[in-house]
Amino acid sequence: MAHIDDPNTQRANLAFIRSSMEAPLLTRDHEFYLARRWRERMDEAALHELILSYTRLVVATASRFRNYGLPMGDLVQEGNVGLMQAAARFEPERDVRFSTYAAWWIRSAMQDYILRNWSIVRTGTTAAQKSLFFNLRRLRARIEKASGGVMTPEGRASIAEALDVSLAEVEAMEARLSGADQSLNAPVGEEGEEEWQNSLADNRPGPEEVVIGLRDAATRSRWLNEALSELTQRERTIIDQRRLREEAATLEELGRELGVSKERVRQLEHRAMQKLKQSMLRRASSADRFTD
Repeated sequence: MAHIDDPNTQRANLAFIRSSMEAPLLTRDHEFYLARRWRERMDEAALHELILSYTRLVVATASRFRNYGLPMGDLVQEGNVGLMQAAARFEPERDVRFSTYAAWWIRSAMQDYILRNWSIVRTGTTAAQKSLFFNLRRLRARIEKASGGVMTPEGRASIAEALDVSLAEVEAMEARLSGADQSLNAPVGEEGEEEWQNSLADNRPGPEEVVIGLRDAATRSRWLNEALSELTQRERTIIDQRRLREEAATLEELGRELGVSKERVRQLEHRAMQKLKQSMLRRASSADRFTD
């Protein structure tokens, strides 16, 4: 889906980018000092300086994802959320530069945002699907360049192996990336007098089919009640507790209740089911003859 920033937003984004690029870089020692001040004393001034100094990292990361058609300002905003998460979780004692740690959080926040908003249909949820979404274009371009501009089945198989996903997932994602969301109200035809949704098949049952279905269900219910009335009391008890309840009784439970063995309950259940089947078939056959 294409998103376009309005002029005011674009000016604000440019001003933000310029200010972030003008922020001074931090030395390793000062970076750790600020991180410790925030972690140990909740010093908001230290947090502000740390965040401001690495906003340039957010802008640089956002520029890498601009080809997905989402507003630069939104990408930067999501990246700032990731930067704040990194600042909240950073542990200076691990002796890792904050920029290295924050880069993962910034990139992850932007990728999640892209997956949520690139299409109205959710693109992927697992780590493998996210990797496929963000790496398929690059790998496909490399393979097509090597094969003369054609994506072959072997090329798709190599992508699946490289990203540890199935070939079907590669093909499905390739189809998703090559298409675009389309409004159901998009005009079609030479003069645009029709909408695209008018050409979609409606697989729902029609009014006549709904009425017939309800009538048939009522008929089958009546037949079943009549067939049950032909069983003995013990057979009805077994069918009721074994077949007609959400939680079926066990053979052992029914055996204790009826004073017979589990095997005898099984035999009675089988006999009762045969009676019901024959009774239902007999009624259906009579109905067919009446209809004819």
